[in-house]
Amino acid sequence: MDITAESLPALAEQLMAERKRQKLSRSQAAAVCNVSASFIRDAESTPERCSLGKLLLLVQGLGLSMEVNGWSTVVQAQGASPLELGTPSLAPGTPPEDEDTAP
Repeated sequence: MDITAESLPALAEQLMAERKRQKLSRSQAAAVCNVSASFIRDAESTPERCSLGKLLLLVQGLGLSMEVNGWSTVVQAQGASPLELGTPSLAPGTPPEDEDTAP
């Protein structure tokens, strides 16, 4: 999914669908994603008013990832793997394991 200002409502729908697919309430998702339940509500209804950083917490907490493509240079974040910058897209990932059930 290419993320633009116009596609944010579709992003919100997909995030809500993924949360529901995982059978998480807003409160449960908030705990997993380290955000508030009211942020989950806002992200699912008016994502254009949310910060990118908090949206990333939600995306990653749901076991998804965002990838930025298109720039010709590779940026190395301090202590992180290389990040290619450009057009962001969402890719489904493996949902986070519950600590109680992890091997």
